[in-house]
Amino acid sequence: MNVLYVLVPLALALALGGVAAFRWAVRDGQFDDVETPALRVLLDDEEAPTDGAPSPPTDA
Repeated sequence: MNVLYVLVPLALALALGGVAAFRWAVRDGQFDDVETPALRVLLDDEEAPTDGAPSPPTDA
């Protein structure tokens, strides 16, 4: 029973820390654009300029 005196405040502190981290992420703009990163995989990369070095073969 005495362990509850330690675990309950510890659980509350962890919960408050999680809420604080979530609020910080929202205020920092981490959740502003949630669709573009997933669609960025589908876009073609621009060709990088080469300085005469041969490019690696592609399996396309």
